[in-house]
Amino acid sequence: MADLRRSAWRWLHGWWRIVHLGTTLIVLALSPASYDAPQRSALARHVYLGSAPALVWFSVLSALLSLIVIRIVLVTSFSYGLSQYAIEMVVRVLVLELIPLTAALFAALRCTLPQAADVATLRADGGWAGLSEQGQDPVRREVLPRVAAGIFAVCLLAAVSCGLTLVLAYVSVYGFNTTGFAAYTRTVGHVFNPAVALIFVMKIVFFALAVALIPIASVLYDRPHPRLGLGSARPPEGAQTLSEGVGQRPWSASLSTELQGLVRMFLLLLLIEATSLVGNYY
Repeated sequence: MADLRRSAWRWLHGWWRIVHLGTTLIVLALSPASYDAPQRSALARHVYLGSAPALVWFSVLSALLSLIVIRIVLVTSFSYGLSQYAIEMVVRVLVLELIPLTAALFAALRCTLPQAADVATLRADGGWAGLSEQGQDPVRREVLPRVAAGIFAVCLLAAVSCGLTLVLAYVSVYGFNTTGFAAYTRTVGHVFNPAVALIFVMKIVFFALAVALIPIASVLYDRPHPRLGLGSARPPEGAQTLSEGVGQRPWSASLSTELQGLVRMFLLLLLIEATSLVGNYY
């Protein structure tokens, strides 16, 4: 029971630190001091590197996935005489559910997880302490641009891929003409009623916050578990610690904290997706 209580306390404390980091970053984002020339340059660089290289690849992949799902839905609906529901099903399955979740996972793999690894390396190499010694705020200087880049990446990928999917759905059904534009927009508007549209936007925003905050918060605050798998946390003979400046972290510390962050991120993404499904269909 004592171990269970300690585990529950660590779990709750970890989530509280994520919320605390998020509120701290909101305050820093609203501060004019966060937008001096070096900070603006760092913010623009991280936003560009986190979004631009992945945009083309994700657009191509989402287009291929969308075409496959659209074709399956259309053929199935036509074979059962339910062609009038084909477009609505495509919009609900792809645009409302699959594309935002896929964009969040892609942004995590391409942007936020590597940036969290950069923050962990910065701390391990003593750069974090060096910024503090120079009178600079490491959270404002290193964390805020990376979190903003992660949020922007998720929102951009989701918006572009959802728009592309809507265009592909129209072309797949009506071809390259405008004869079905009125019926198509009426169907899409029926799906995106005010309640569903609000849930859709909130889901993307919460996806972006979860993907951007949790990996970095894990490498900033989490302590590695004393055991990783079945082996001992003691490093093998001759292994070196990651850094002398941030304490004697064992060789498995980085992997352990990254796994904790991944578990939290996936759990929160699943919770957000389940909540949106309840809101949309119940």
